[in-house]
Amino acid sequence: MFNLLKTLKNRTPLGWLQLTHDRPRLLVALAGIAFSDILIFMQLGFQTALYHSNTRLHTYLDAEIVLMSPKARNIVNLDMIPRRRLYQSLDIPGVISAEPVYVQFAEWKTPQTRKQTTILAIGFNPDKPAFTLPEVIEQAPLLKFPRHVIFDRGARGTYDETIAQIDAGQRVPTEIENSNIDIAGLFQIGASFAADGTVMMSDRTFMQLFSRRRPEAMSLGLLQLEPGRNPEEIAETLAHHLPEDVTVLTKAEFVEFERQYWAMNTPVGFVFSLGTVMGLIVGTVIVYQVLATDVRDRLPEYATFKAMGYRNRYLLAIVFEQALILAVMGFIPGATVSVGLYALTREATNLPLMMTTIRAIQVLIFTILMCAVSGAIATRKLQAADPAEIFG
Repeated sequence: MFNLLKTLKNRTPLGWLQLTHDRPRLLVALAGIAFSDILIFMQLGFQTALYHSNTRLHTYLDAEIVLMSPKARNIVNLDMIPRRRLYQSLDIPGVISAEPVYVQFAEWKTPQTRKQTTILAIGFNPDKPAFTLPEVIEQAPLLKFPRHVIFDRGARGTYDETIAQIDAGQRVPTEIENSNIDIAGLFQIGASFAADGTVMMSDRTFMQLFSRRRPEAMSLGLLQLEPGRNPEEIAETLAHHLPEDVTVLTKAEFVEFERQYWAMNTPVGFVFSLGTVMGLIVGTVIVYQVLATDVRDRLPEYATFKAMGYRNRYLLAIVFEQALILAVMGFIPGATVSVGLYALTREATNLPLMMTTIRAIQVLIFTILMCAVSGAIATRKLQAADPAEIFG
């Protein structure tokens, strides 16, 4: 038995033995790496939720080409374009339909609490639903009734009783812009950083609720093409055919337009990117302090190895071995805690905050690189160590 334990000890990596020799220092290092990983996970999670929540409505648009104003900034700041641009678009071969969409931020009274909030209101022709969501398509006939709307069951707020009533087949009354409406159905989109939720209605109801809007001034134009047509080519043709008061985008470009707005033109996109960088810096500093202290404390031992003929390469490998062990061991609690924080945040905000395999691998790679950089910096003194000076 004693021989077995001795054999296992001899096979134990030297880096592991050095780390576990001072367990308080090891725990501090692991806590620091875990904290760094949690910070990175949360920033990347929020960043992904930012992009996904603000573009998923775009992905469900039933269009291959989108017309919008050149002054548009994002989905809630679209400005308006003349509706006659739709008829001009139909002159282009390959365009088979052109439908208007009306978008407006609205004052909304939560049915359950009667509290005022803002919501994104969207109006379209119920005979040609603007979205490919099955729930919207199935319930589009309900929108033909005056002042009937369908509501986003994933909206941020207190809606449990309201959703239960609608699922039971009841109509739930509430108010938009101080006008009475009935919620007749539900669909699923979810909250975003721009809006707490979405409500859809017919274009006629939209004009009744927003009396300052006119049918001839639309927010978006949705174009469908003949099967097999290239959206990029027709979009280019439309851009030359239509006046400069219209921007022509393919559906993919419209999604990217929204993503770029949040990534480049808003403080929140910058903050999440900066938070990720800060997490890496914090982790690098913590691991460096641990490894540099360990190297300094064990400098006589490393000098002995050098005096025995071991090269710098072997000694550096020990330090990098420690860095790799710290990276993996610190990543595990960091990822575990992040999964729990994702769930809590998702429950509180209705944002699509999910742990993904790709993100976990990405953060693990970041952690290994972070620890490797720390190890490389910490070994500079080790490489210059002279056994004669240390023992002299």
